[in-house]
Order: sequence, then C-alpha cells, then structure tokens
Amino acid sequence: MVDKWLVETDLSEEFDFYTRANIGEVFPDPVAPFSFSYFQNENGLGGSEMGFRNAYYRIGVMTPDELPDDQCVFLGVTGGYGYLNATALRMLGHRAPGMTAEDIDASFFGDAPGVPEFVVKEGFDRPDLTERIGETFGWVLTTPSLPDVLGHEREMNELRANRPDLASMSDQELLDYTLSLADEHFEKLFTEHIFISFLATLPIGIITAVCTAVGKPEATLKLLAGRGDVESAAPSMQMWSLGRLVVESNELMAMFDAGYTGLNARLRASDSEAALGFVAAFDSFLFSYGCRGPNEWEARSPTWETEPDLALAAIDRMRLSDASAAPQLHNDDRRAERESLGAEIAAMVEGDPETHGQFVAALNSATVFMPGRERTKTNNIKLVHELRVALHEIGHRRVQAGTFHKHDDFGLLTRPELKNEVANPGTYTDQLADREALLDEVAALQEPFLFHGGRPDMATYPRRDAVEIVPVVGGEIIQGVPGCPGQYEGIARVVTDSHDPTALDPGDILVAPITDPSWTPLFVPAGGVVVDVGAPLSHAIIVSRELGIPCVVSATDATKRIPDGATIRVDGDTGAVTILALP
Repeated sequence: MVDKWLVETDLSEEFDFYTRANIGEVFPDPVAPFSFSYFQNENGLGGSEMGFRNAYYRIGVMTPDELPDDQCVFLGVTGGYGYLNATALRMLGHRAPGMTAEDIDASFFGDAPGVPEFVVKEGFDRPDLTERIGETFGWVLTTPSLPDVLGHEREMNELRANRPDLASMSDQELLDYTLSLADEHFEKLFTEHIFISFLATLPIGIITAVCTAVGKPEATLKLLAGRGDVESAAPSMQMWSLGRLVVESNELMAMFDAGYTGLNARLRASDSEAALGFVAAFDSFLFSYGCRGPNEWEARSPTWETEPDLALAAIDRMRLSDASAAPQLHNDDRRAERESLGAEIAAMVEGDPETHGQFVAALNSATVFMPGRERTKTNNIKLVHELRVALHEIGHRRVQAGTFHKHDDFGLLTRPELKNEVANPGTYTDQLADREALLDEVAALQEPFLFHGGRPDMATYPRRDAVEIVPVVGGEIIQGVPGCPGQYEGIARVVTDSHDPTALDPGDILVAPITDPSWTPLFVPAGGVVVDVGAPLSHAIIVSRELGIPCVVSATDATKRIPDGATIRVDGDTGAVTILALP
C-alpha cells in the first residue's frame, strides 16, 4: 500500500481546512516533482504560494506578519495531490465589507459536502484591513480596464514570437532558459491571476444580491453570459472556422473521415490546395493557441502544439455540426439577452439610487473582471508552455540517448534533480521507472476531497475502482450548480478523456469529469454539458456562458452514475440533471 508520495509540503496548523475544490481543475492528477516547484523549491516558497500571498497583501486581506516565511499556507501538497487552504481563502469573505466566509465557499467551492463551519479565531477580526479591502472594492467597481493584464499578455505573446531555436541549444542552455523564464515571470503572473480572480467575485456577488432582492434570482447567470473577449472561449471560435473549412472541401472531409489519429501528418503530406490552405490556417491557430490542452499547468502534459492531433480531434467533432451551432451566433444571442435584462433590472431599482448605482457599476465591472480573470490565466499558461517546449526538447534528447524512458520523464525530477541530471546524464535513469510506477499507484487512489485538523493518512486512501457508486434510476435528479441558463434534453455521452471525443455526436449532452481548455471545443457540438465538479467561477461555467450551452457543474459523480446513452434533461437555470430514460 502506498503511504507517501515523492514530494509534500508542510501543512498549516492555524489555517487547517484544506480542499481539492477548484485546485482539482488545475491539478487533477498527482503533482509531479518538477511542478512541485510551483509550491516550494530550493529557493524557498514557490511562485504559486507567493502569488496567493502577494494578491492578499495587495487586496488588503492580510499582512505579511500574519504568515510564516518558510511554510506554505495557501497551498498544500499531501498524499500526492494539491490542495487549497480554504480557511485562508475564507479570510477574504470574513474581513471584506458586506461579505462572509460563506460567500467565498459559494463562489469557489460550490456545493461540496462536508464543509466545516468557519470558526473565528483570535486575531481574525481586523477592522483596519476591512477598510483597506473596501478601498480596493471601490477600485474594482470603477476601473474601466486592466492595463497591467493587457501588458502581460503582450509580454507573453512576444515571448512566444521570439522563441529561440531550441534545437540548436545545448541541454544546459535549455534548462537555464527554462528556469530563468520561470523565476522571472511566474510569481508575477500568478499574483495577478489570483488578484483578479478574487476581485471578480465582487461584481458577481452584487449582481446576485440585486437579482435575488427583486425576485429574479435566475437572472444572475443570464447577466453574466455573453460577455465576449473571453480568452478561454476564443479557441472554440477559431476551431469552428477551421471546421467550416473542412466542410467546404470534399477532400478534407475524406481525410477527416479517415480518423484523427495521424491526421496532422496526413494533412501536411498532402500538396493539394485545400490541404495547404487548411494547414496554413491551422498553423496560425497553433501559434496563438498551441499552449492549451489537458492539465495545461503541468509541463509534462501534451498541448495542441506538442500533439496537434488533439486539436484536430475537437475540430473533427465541430465539422459534423450544423451551421446553426456556430458559437458566435449563441454568443450574440446571450449578449442581446444580457443587455436587455440588465436594463430591465436596473429600471426596477431606479428608485433606490445607491442600489441602482451599485448594480450598474457591477454590470460594468463584470465586463472588465470576468474576461480579465481568464486572460490572466491564459498569460500563465502561455508562460508554462514556453517552459514545456524547452523541457520536452531535453526529454526527447534523453530518450534518444537512453537516459530517459519517456520524453516527459523530466517531470519526475525535482528542480535540483533536473539540474543534476543535465550536468550528469543518466544519474536517475534507474529510478525513473520506479517513480512512474509510483505515480500510477498514487493516481489510482481516491484522495479526500477535503480535510481539516491534520494531514490524512495516505495509507487509508481507497482505490478509485473500489469506491462504491450507486447508479441512477429513471426519474432520479442529480442536483448540481447552475452554470449556463437554458434547458436541453438529449442523449448523455460520458466522455472521460478529452484525447478521444469521437463518441460525442452533435446534439449529445457531454458528461465530463472535469473541464479544462482541452474540453472546451467539445461544448460547441454538444447540446448541453454536465460536469462532476465546478463552481460559479470554474472554467466550464465561464466558457458555457460564452458559447450559450446549458450547463450544470458540481453534479457529483455524474460520470460514474449516469450510464452512457441515457436520455437526460439538463436545466442550467436550476442545476438539476434529470434521468428521463436509461439505455
């Protein structure tokens, strides 16, 4: 029985409630040793831990003297998995004016069962910080733009445009390049991501409160939809255009009909006008969005640039859809509905100048901060990808030299170990296979979704395939969290691997365990989306709102309980998933 993973952090005794909520979408798999450097490394606390701290200091939630200098607090790694410190996150709700710790729970953790009550300890009440947070909130509701975020976007785009010739660099130069990029940029970009992410909850909270007060709670989701300029939805728009290129060519249709495996190579081997035109457009797409893919924070993972067939598989599903499924059409409809509904509710509270002013300010702020949140994430992902392609270059060379078993074995080494490996090739060759086997063993265990009061014993984790799941029965309702409004009935397609979406036909309901950008294009042909996990600010909800797809998240164990082929109804207004008929 596995009782310890290769890397772990200390855990906070004062802030002792940890959860997989939200971070489970970022790191769904065990944290690889190299990625552990996000949390802590040979230089001290890593960029992600410092990013949370810096964001809290900037907002005004905490001061540096409240946190230890040498111990992770906001993040933890135990039993192989990354955790968020929910107690620390709740401090924003506790100290912010007009908010509570429960507001943070609702925004970030959804309806997770077993969440303990927030206990106010000595020193938690800080009126001085409440005042500072109020000043920050005032800025959120009045700033018309986020120039720093746009500046960092330009910086990351320039980094991609000026990528050096990796093939001509030595292993040592590649590693030095990788670590210098990480050390120079990651903490800065991650700080900005956390800062904007937390502040994005403010306009959502105000809009929710006003809609509830006027008796239209269901209007909240519609007022958050169709915002436009959302980075994580942009690839789907471009993929749709690529899919239309395929539809317009009988030759391309035949090539796609032959299957997506090896499709990239077949397209590039063809000298036909249609294939050359498609490849040119596809290369432009990969230049802009090649950093996206499954588990994209993890440098070991493939992306659309490193494995183009992954992107082509999604385009393959889109090209089968009718032209009426065009995502831009849905986005335009949502935008029109949002603007009309916003004006209607603003008129309903016009007699209360303070509420009216806050509501209108929140609508404007949501237009700034919700796209801003996705853009800050994309800026981070673009950086991680530049690290990835350099590390993959090292990995491929090591496989050829016989010192790595697979090109992504670099991820099984910590930063100091990778430095040693580059200086002394073959140092860890005998250990890598054992580490990969251990990784597989850890991934087969079901980690606790949350814990508090101390580190759980990893030896007690059950195997995922041993956890008893009760199948649904006809007429049963799985209650989740509303994502994107609308109702849809159709055939459930349980897709657990975004690498192979071929089971999903246009109009099917996608039932997925988690959604990162590798899943996003599958929303377009789908009639509805159901996700095991998620919360109001999760990726699935934000993208489904932009694409206008009825969506329910936090539908616990939906992928395990709903059989493939079942007929279900997705209600994105209430969060209900109803089983209409079993296959």
